[in-house]
Amino acid sequence: MKVTIEEISTEQEEVIVRCRQMTPELLRVLSQLKSSFTLVAYKGNEIHRVSSADIYYIEVVDNSTFIYCSDQVFDSKQKLYELEELLSGGDFLRISKSVILNMSKIKSLSPALNGRFEAKLDNNEKVIISRQYVGDLKKRLGL
Repeated sequence: MKVTIEEISTEQEEVIVRCRQMTPELLRVLSQLKSSFTLVAYKGNEIHRVSSADIYYIEVVDNSTFIYCSDQVFDSKQKLYELEELLSGGDFLRISKSVILNMSKIKSLSPALNGRFEAKLDNNEKVIISRQYVGDLKKRLGL
């Protein structure tokens, strides 16, 4: 595989991929490129830049959107569907009506009641995957 990097000063950054065949490895690399960006988040009066790689999950509670990282929680002014659109194509998956999960932060999965699953994350938090979204999870995991 040949890699060419060209520094530019005036144009918008762009990635062009030329390939004979789209392979799983190439799809994985493209997925990482698409999903590595920062979100603007708030904590009190402070504005933070949060890398998508640091996000464990995003949840809406009482019409407020929260971004959960390993040991911090941030507020977001964006709606869940807007964040889902921004994070699509990467490691993020909608797991309920109110939660988007970073699949790369899952430590283990176990079946729960009524066809749901429970995901234990790297920071030992647990989130429930609604039975409506279990099929999407299994498809993404190749089960």
